[in-house]
Amino acid sequence: MTELLFRDDAYAREATATVVAATPEGIVLDRTVFYATAGGQPGDTGAIRWAGGEAAVAEARKGATPDEVRHLVAEGSALPAPGTPVALALDWERRYRHMRMHTALHLLCVAIPGDVTGGQIGAERSRLDFNLPGDALDAAAITAKLNELVAAALPIETEWITDEEMAARPELVRTMSVKPPSGFGRVRLVRIGDAAGPVDLQPCGGTHVRNTSEIGALTVAKIENKGKQNRRVVITFAGEA
Repeated sequence: MTELLFRDDAYAREATATVVAATPEGIVLDRTVFYATAGGQPGDTGAIRWAGGEAAVAEARKGATPDEVRHLVAEGSALPAPGTPVALALDWERRYRHMRMHTALHLLCVAIPGDVTGGQIGAERSRLDFNLPGDALDAAAITAKLNELVAAALPIETEWITDEEMAARPELVRTMSVKPPSGFGRVRLVRIGDAAGPVDLQPCGGTHVRNTSEIGALTVAKIENKGKQNRRVVITFAGEA
């Protein structure tokens, strides 16, 4: 089990840790700031450094358990021995763009009704697929709504509920393709807006910004039909389409 520091502080760029195991399948640490690929959000990249050595992290992936993170390094890289103290450093610019994009996709859920059937987060562009009939979506109207929510400077916070509370509130789940993890006693929710009347509230284990104003201006770059009732909406940061 790896202590996931990003759950409590997504802005932590560096940390110290101890090596639990190091094999060609990845370096496992007792704690990490690296987010492991999940829920459409790419795994973090960066570096692990120790006395006399360093390894570039090409991707962080989940390990044998949901809370184990494997830090994948290039083939042939030096590996630290178990018990070695190490220093961790994220590729912060990439991670922060993912944080902005991930929060932007939650706003896209607010702007478009319908269940989400899939999605992918990228540093330059991201997408969500919606289970919607053939009615045309208005890219300009969606763009305007997204930027209205960004400009509103809404706070983003997390909270936890029990598995039982989650089961009793199925309306919180917007994503049909990814179900919230259960069986671990609790589920993490991401809330956008005030607790008394949130704009969005849904299960999510990803990293997010603290306020929608950090996202910056957005643009709907493309809307595609991917099936009879599947509409793909691609967004980018304004000026980067």
